[in-house]
Amino acid sequence: MCLVGVALGLSRRYPLVVASNRDEYMDRPSQALDWWSPWPEGPPVLSGRDLRAGGTWMGLSQAGRFALVTNVRQPFAVEPDAPSRGQIPLGWLRGDLPADRFWPRTALSGHAPFNLLAADFPAGEFFWTSNQHPHPQRLTRGVHGLSNAALDTPWPKVERIKQRLSAALGENLPLPALCGTLFEALADETPAPDAELPQTGVGPAVERMLSPVFIRSPDGRYGTRCSTLLVCEAQGRKLTTHMIERQHPLAEERAFRLDAWPPTGLPLPSMTRRR
Repeated sequence: MCLVGVALGLSRRYPLVVASNRDEYMDRPSQALDWWSPWPEGPPVLSGRDLRAGGTWMGLSQAGRFALVTNVRQPFAVEPDAPSRGQIPLGWLRGDLPADRFWPRTALSGHAPFNLLAADFPAGEFFWTSNQHPHPQRLTRGVHGLSNAALDTPWPKVERIKQRLSAALGENLPLPALCGTLFEALADETPAPDAELPQTGVGPAVERMLSPVFIRSPDGRYGTRCSTLLVCEAQGRKLTTHMIERQHPLAEERAFRLDAWPPTGLPLPSMTRRR
């Protein structure tokens, strides 16, 4: 997972929207979005699955937890024997530790640099954290973006997905149109101008290749493998969550509907006046 836009409490109709792209090597085997059980005993999760290391990049549990992980682009800080970052979301989704116990254990577990967005909606928690920062930060109402630096670092593609997400919610679209608009935004291959490229130590050519929302490397070995939406839709007092994934390059789609998820609703602050 390398690019994420999150709209929290921006729309009464859609109180939570997550739009994300997973960028990965094309030859890394993975399984499409589905329910599966990572543990002999423990809750099933709805997520994609990394078949090489057994983890995931984004998922949720029926009990109301949600997690996603991105790497932090520090090419000289990666240890070859570090544990897979895909185990971090699974550790949270297992649901046996509160945030104040989960985070210190995870921060010291020896993973390569990472970002984590995680929520336990029944407990009223939704936070971003990174092993590059000392404390978890609670997400506030509004639009947030995350790629391979800290939360809301204004990389061009982060700003682009935030703008497109905010604009789409401002149109008060029906669900199919909203999802179509967001998938279109996630398919944007516009590169950033050279003057706006970040400098993360990978060189200008690679920075340029990684700068679009949707990535395709010139040799075809690396790029955006899937695009995933999570949309919570409020209809009166009823909350329904839709999780939809498009696999690339064939744009194969899988969609799941969860009634009454999260099970206690979204404990958000007062909404803005937007619909």
